[in-house]
Amino acid sequence: MTVKWRAFSLFDPVDTGLAESLFAKPLNAEERLMLAVLENAIEHFQEYAFAGDPKGKALFNEAEQWMLEKDSDWFYSFENICETLRLSPDYLRHGLLLWREAKRRQPAVVKHAPRPAGRHVKAIRSLRRAASR
Repeated sequence: MTVKWRAFSLFDPVDTGLAESLFAKPLNAEERLMLAVLENAIEHFQEYAFAGDPKGKALFNEAEQWMLEKDSDWFYSFENICETLRLSPDYLRHGLLLWREAKRRQPAVVKHAPRPAGRHVKAIRSLRRAASR
């Protein structure tokens, strides 16, 4: 059974219970660990894709290199984990790269300072009135 990328885009990467529900049979302990490794890498890939700080960039680069590596004989390689979990490594890899490109093309959102609310607004207005007198 191959789980399509769309299913992965619908859940929080750290929500193991939801991810496990995508599989036909319950996962054994080793498979759950592999799923957790995969979810952690996806989380780092998405969270730090456009990081400006050195730590974030390092976490992204590590996740990206791990996912892009092919022909590794390491037991916890991206390809081996995907194959053990019956996922298509190429499909998942392609989906992550498409996600990053789509995010890159989105216009930057300008954040404004939040407006003070409630009693703070009244206090600020009182201070302004007192200062203008």
